[in-house]
Amino acid sequence: MLLFLVGTPIQAQEPAEATPEARVDRAEATLKSARASLDDAETPDTLATLAERAKAAKDDAAAATQVLQPQLAQLDEQLAPLGEVAEGSAEAREVAQQRATLTKRRNAIDGTLKRAELAVVNANQLAADIEKLRASQFSEELGRKVASPLSPALWRQVAATAPADTTRVLALYRLASTALGDAVKREGWGLPLLGLGAALLLFFPLRLWLRALGRRYAAADNAPQGRLRRTGLAVWLLCVGTALPGLAAWALVAAMDAVGAIPPRLQTVSNYFLGATCFAAFIVALSACLLAPKRPSWRLLALDDTAARNLRKYAWSAAAVSWVSIMLAAVDRAARTSEINTIALDGVIALVYLCLIMAMLVTLSRLHRRQTAEAAERAEAQAADARARGPAQRSGWIVLTRVAGNVVVAAAIIASLFGYLNFAKFVTSQLVWGGIVALTTTLLLKFADDLCTWMLHPDSRIGRTVVLTTGLSAAQVEQAGVLLSAFSRIVLVLLALLMFTAPFGNVGSVLGSIDSVFSEGIPLGADIRLMPSQILMAIVVLLAGLALMQALQRWLVDTYLPKTELDAGARNSISTVARYVGIILAVLWSLATLGIGFGQLALVVSALSVGIGFGLQAITQNFVSGLILLAERPVKIGDWVKIGDQEGDIRRINVRSTEITVGDKSTLIVPNSELITKTVRNMTMGSAQGRIQIQFTLPLNADVAAVKQVLLDAYTAHSSVLSDPAPSVFIDSISGGQVAINSFAYVSSPRQVYGTRSDLFFSLLQELAAKGIALSSPTDIHLVRDPDADRVG
Repeated sequence: MLLFLVGTPIQAQEPAEATPEARVDRAEATLKSARASLDDAETPDTLATLAERAKAAKDDAAAATQVLQPQLAQLDEQLAPLGEVAEGSAEAREVAQQRATLTKRRNAIDGTLKRAELAVVNANQLAADIEKLRASQFSEELGRKVASPLSPALWRQVAATAPADTTRVLALYRLASTALGDAVKREGWGLPLLGLGAALLLFFPLRLWLRALGRRYAAADNAPQGRLRRTGLAVWLLCVGTALPGLAAWALVAAMDAVGAIPPRLQTVSNYFLGATCFAAFIVALSACLLAPKRPSWRLLALDDTAARNLRKYAWSAAAVSWVSIMLAAVDRAARTSEINTIALDGVIALVYLCLIMAMLVTLSRLHRRQTAEAAERAEAQAADARARGPAQRSGWIVLTRVAGNVVVAAAIIASLFGYLNFAKFVTSQLVWGGIVALTTTLLLKFADDLCTWMLHPDSRIGRTVVLTTGLSAAQVEQAGVLLSAFSRIVLVLLALLMFTAPFGNVGSVLGSIDSVFSEGIPLGADIRLMPSQILMAIVVLLAGLALMQALQRWLVDTYLPKTELDAGARNSISTVARYVGIILAVLWSLATLGIGFGQLALVVSALSVGIGFGLQAITQNFVSGLILLAERPVKIGDWVKIGDQEGDIRRINVRSTEITVGDKSTLIVPNSELITKTVRNMTMGSAQGRIQIQFTLPLNADVAAVKQVLLDAYTAHSSVLSDPAPSVFIDSISGGQVAINSFAYVSSPRQVYGTRSDLFFSLLQELAAKGIALSSPTDIHLVRDPDADRVG
């Protein structure tokens, strides 16, 4: 385990001017040689190399296909105008020669294209066969049984091969020392000492200074506010703690290699040295930034000081064990020691990992007991005193870690006792690797969330810039930050799953599958393939189109339409139609970027028509009605309308519904189809005037002329009553000893009718009372029974 970090082969750069035919020939030759070498592949490294060769062949064939397909389509377009030669007819010599030349070129390109497509298929089949063989070898390796490390049989075999293995290791040491001595005699000590000095400078002063610099900045006032201080400092310490030791190791190896002090046989060991140093430094830096044993306020894990100090020591031990195990495996391979020595070495490493895991489990168990006792004490304190508050530290992840660790320890012990050392080493090292991946992912998830929400927060510098430049609201910018955070965390989780499963199989095959998705796209139907780059570009185009639409609408509403003579309703109709037209154009533009033309879009629309005809019929009806309202404008914003027993002012006309503010200031949302299909009374359409009608009755002996004059004077005295049309007073009828008076007056708006009529009633009653004119009152009839009549009967 862990050797995949440093064992990835480096691909040589291919010629930039390779022709498609040369690429296809090279792909076929590579596939043929890789297929021939597959039967002799016995090690994971060999299979990984063959998988890389299969991928390279596939890339060559795919690149040739991308070049040849446009050429073939171009030749087909050139041959199309020539048509087919009719039987018994002859064509011109020049046309026949041109047809023959184009046909020959087309057949050659078509043949090469078919070879390239076949090479892609063969490469995929070869990759699948390699993966099956790798899985089979991996299962056999885990299931191999040897003597138990607790039995003398294994160590007797190790002792028997120890002299020969020692000789091989000493020979490797003499090879290294001889190469170093020859290099020093030839080049001197200058460059090696310079590399050593650079390594020491990078590892100690520069690394410590950068760590201190990061802490000072995190504590400064100009650092980002909120949780980003802690997570940003943690990521900085992780990068510095990993990169600086890796650069120090690289400087030392590069200096030794520059003078020729590393023989070819030890080149692989030097590569493993770089990888082991980076990996061990990563473990130490990760533990330092998460545990922070000396700075509890900056600690990212819910641990107390005792647990943090103990786990910090175990992290150093894990880093040392990982570095030693990688280097021992590299030396074992370079020295070509016996197989039994490799098995014993794996068993020792498994036991060391096992002891380390058990020590960590003991620390977590004690921490869990302390947290449980603290939670019980806090619960008792809260029961005794209601003012005692404070949540107990949650330890769910500790319980899960203990359960997983106990299962792995039990499995490793049982496997070791029965001689399955490879399985024991794998499960223990995989638990350590899984813990490293989980902790790293936890840190990066927190950092990604804090960074995205901070960048697009309305109070941050970037957030304010986005608000000012795009016109988006503060809430929309904050929502964009949350969405960006979610997207980044999904990517991090997928990468974590990939890294966690890396020891189970070939990372190159997984990366090859991902690369094929990016290069070949996702099939969507027979003729459409969605490329990830096209999807990203379509999203960018959609956002750009929506931004342009919003800018145009803002220009219309704020700049252009106010300069016109249109009323508020007409301006709202134009801006609303422009908004929806802009949205439709932006969507069509993004679909065109995806390669979806109007033909495919028509198929989608026809497929949706069935659903529209049933489930979306009402929505479609309201949408079309909204367009009719915006176009014909039978009602507009500001109109006072009456629908059934509801009446109010129209405040907003949307494509689906219309908002009406009624008398109690509540909002009535009416579907647009109601305004189109039903009878609507528009009280203010065409600047209609309001009419006031006052009716009452008088007795026959009343002075009707005086009453008429009182009414006309009241109308004239009120400021809201119009003089044109002039007020009028009529006798409506004379019957039953009563005179019915009916009068009319007009105001400038129907909205003034109710208040003006109330004022007129007040003044009319006062004037009539002052002149002694009484209005008719209803006759009150009571039927009373005569008691004398009852006695007589």
